Amino acid sequence: MESGKEREHFLALKVMRLTKPTMMVSHPVTCDQRDLPGNTLNDITAKDLATDKETPYFGLGELLTLPQNFGNIFLGETFSSYISVHNDSNQVCKEILVKADLQTSSQRLSLSSAHSEAVSELQPECSIDDIIHHEVKELGTHILVCAVSYTTQSGEKLYFRKFFKFQVLKPLDVKTKFYNSEDYVSDEVFLEAQIQNITPGPIYVESITLDPSVYYTAVELNSCGGKNSNEPVFGSVNYINPLDSRQYLYCLTPKTEMYSENKVIKGVTTIGKLDIVWRTNLGEVGRLQTSQLQRVAPGYGDIRLSVQAIPDAVEIEKPFSVTCRITNCCEREMDLLLVLQNTSKVGLLWCGISGKQLGKLPPGSSLDLPLTIIPISPGLQTISGVRLTDSFLKRTYELDEIAQIFVYNPEIE
Repeated sequence: MESGKEREHFLALKVMRLTKPTMMVSHPVTCDQRDLPGNTLNDITAKDLATDKETPYFGLGELLTLPQNFGNIFLGETFSSYISVHNDSNQVCKEILVKADLQTSSQRLSLSSAHSEAVSELQPECSIDDIIHHEVKELGTHILVCAVSYTTQSGEKLYFRKFFKFQVLKPLDVKTKFYNSEDYVSDEVFLEAQIQNITPGPIYVESITLDPSVYYTAVELNSCGGKNSNEPVFGSVNYINPLDSRQYLYCLTPKTEMYSENKVIKGVTTIGKLDIVWRTNLGEVGRLQTSQLQRVAPGYGDIRLSVQAIPDAVEIEKPFSVTCRITNCCEREMDLLLVLQNTSKVGLLWCGISGKQLGKLPPGSSLDLPLTIIPISPGLQTISGVRLTDSFLKRTYELDEIAQIFVYNPEIE
């Protein structure tokens, strides 16, 4: 492919984009033999090169076709191009230098070339060939600038260049939502990623992974059998048709060392990056990585209570222990008093001393507190009724629904 008006030069520059071929499409038109055209339309269809002899009216034949222009390319794909400089004259050209630059809206990139240094001479009917590759990382108009300089036998220095324009389009629309766990239960963050195919053809999703930030560890929840299963929820062949969407879910848990400094956990907004790898219907690879995903950090207030240890299920009327961690999230010291409240509407009763003095808790410090509970009703029960009073400000913090536990009766099968 050539761009612009050809000048009188000894050398000719040819540039062709290297891409996968596409299926040649036919447009069969047929009619009944009793109609006016008779077999004329059927004969034309049968003679068409794109027509498959076994399925003449299918629309797709056995032949492949190469692109006739640069066309469009999608963000994350690799742009590959073949550059050839041919000596069309009967003279020997010397000191041939071929340069290829890619001009975007924000920068000019020099593409790697095997002939970055000048070639000493080029005989008639010979050529200099090269292939360049570049992973496109910007949207919008891109211009491939190819420049050739050389010296004739008479010592005249000549120079020319050509421009090849193409568009880089957005292949996927990525939308994210964050769901924070209950403040007093856990620091887990759930990320829902919605991926929509906005290309004109179907794409095969090879992988969608979450690269978490340094504060979190991530677990994918996109398998049919849970965390330990390898069976994808969308099946082993995950094709997304144009304008179709897929939802992916991830669970992020703060690393253990982050708990030593509560202020770090409280202010974390950076979650991580999504890394998406897909293929087109003929196997071309594309990769897209999002920028750092941000969320609104939850506010814990002055005091935060989290459950550190709790059994999954307990037997009715048998006491069990729960370990709670109380953290001072404010900038002042607290003198805390613990009160445990029991109500007749719940299936759990606190067992222990209520009105216990916990002592002074400096800012950012934590205190692990073991508590004992007696279950009195079967079923899924909610732990509530923790009251912490700051003696300095005479302020009471009501902490309810801090966890849930299943209570069973062994006598009932």
